[in-house]
Amino acid sequence: MSLITLLLITGVIFLIAYFTYGKFLERKLGVDPNRTTPAVELADGVDYVATKKPVLLGHHFATIAGGGPIVGPITAAVFGWIPAVIWIVFGSIFVGGVHDFASLQASIRHRAQSIGAIIKEYIGKRGQVLFLAFSVATLILIVGVFIILVRDTFVSVPQAATASVLFIPVAIIFGILVNQVRMNFVAASVIGVVAMFICVWLGNLFPLELPGAAWVIILIVYAYLASVLPVWLLLQPRDYLNSFLLYGMMLGGVLGILFANPVIEMSGFTGFYNAGLGPLFPILFITIACGAVSGFHSLVSSGTTAKQLDNEKNARFISYGGMLIEGFLAIIVIGSVAYLSSADFASRLSELGGPIPTFSAGLGYFMSFFGIPEATGTTFVALTASAFLLTTLDSATRLGKYGIQEFAEGKSKLFSNQHMATLIVIVGAGALAISGTWSDVWPLFGSANQMLGALALLAVSVWLIRKGMKSWFVVLPMIFMFIVTISALAVLMYNNFTSGNYFLAISGFVLFVLCVYLVIEAWRSFTGAKNKDQTIKV
Repeated sequence: MSLITLLLITGVIFLIAYFTYGKFLERKLGVDPNRTTPAVELADGVDYVATKKPVLLGHHFATIAGGGPIVGPITAAVFGWIPAVIWIVFGSIFVGGVHDFASLQASIRHRAQSIGAIIKEYIGKRGQVLFLAFSVATLILIVGVFIILVRDTFVSVPQAATASVLFIPVAIIFGILVNQVRMNFVAASVIGVVAMFICVWLGNLFPLELPGAAWVIILIVYAYLASVLPVWLLLQPRDYLNSFLLYGMMLGGVLGILFANPVIEMSGFTGFYNAGLGPLFPILFITIACGAVSGFHSLVSSGTTAKQLDNEKNARFISYGGMLIEGFLAIIVIGSVAYLSSADFASRLSELGGPIPTFSAGLGYFMSFFGIPEATGTTFVALTASAFLLTTLDSATRLGKYGIQEFAEGKSKLFSNQHMATLIVIVGAGALAISGTWSDVWPLFGSANQMLGALALLAVSVWLIRKGMKSWFVVLPMIFMFIVTISALAVLMYNNFTSGNYFLAISGFVLFVLCVYLVIEAWRSFTGAKNKDQTIKV
């Protein structure tokens, strides 16, 4: 089978899903373009900022994409390309897309409050505390993992480090031009994109070589600043401009595949068990997270995107559409290694030192078929991947800050302070980054992340049920995700305990207990409300 055929089939499926199932979800979730959004009603110029659709798509997509749809699919390709592609396609359409769209709409209908606040209203205060504890722990895991991945990428590709550092002042200047000077948006975008590619050129000329420990410190400082500065000044413009890098990388990858016309050589299916990862079920479904479904997306949708959505009519385009684009990116990632035999893939993954360099080498090779030098293409892809690792890192830090502030609200002025809340996140993530490698932490991160997705679907399900609305399209993926993640945590706890990694084994057990208690609280709340014949209107 040719790789072009795979891209065409999956691309058509995603397009059909957007215009059919996406429309269905829009009706079921009660999207109303005439309803004032929180970004307009509660505008404060810091967090609540009504944002143009292309900018918000860039911010949202850059945030949810990160390195997840690169690291996960390549890691899971050891099971063969067919299981990975099936999960990416069906997961994006029926699980991840539903999760992202429903989380955004639920937040919009609750004044852009977080999933934790929605749980408080419908499940209770204790449920909120349990969810916040789980989500903050997951976000610290995410920040820690992505600090490790960015550090390793910057050490191996110092050209990407230079360009990424230069992106920061470019983003700040863009934010000031658009939001303070009120410069024409298109003109500012052209200037920003040109400046960004100049940064790429300078990065190739002046690679910034620093030891890994130095990058950990620099990344921690960057995450802190991105968390406390107004969203329009750094986070939003950086994500928007970076999205052009990702679109360019995806276009380059597709064009390269069209010119190269490679045939898939990788084994379609290698078996139900892999010595390195474990059993296909449930490990495949937690390894490929962001390319199919990711709990982190619910925090993005309700934590930042809901505060910037200017009209509900754009919700499907940004959330459901953003998830399908990410799914297509994950298919391209599979393609970047599927032209290799399974033996060559394993060898390259080992030689290059991880999924991101392996992906970069594959796409760089394809780009060489339409005139871009292979080394240049490889560096560009590595740069783009590192840029998106940073977008996840900084957004996750900000979301962790929100979670701690929400937890401390009305209890402690100290921990309600954004600086203290941010410090808690980055100190925990920094310790994790210093103590381990991404391969040690990724399975636990994947389990926690997918469990977070199941809990977000649980919150939305309870909201819809308590409103008397049909909810099967949320309940069914929720049940599936709970089965997957509980099974995965059990497998990981056993594997980590038997291998002597007691820290990760205990961490998995804590996450498992928090999840079980939250499900019990949700069931008690729902059955209690049903017995009392309560009706809640939103």
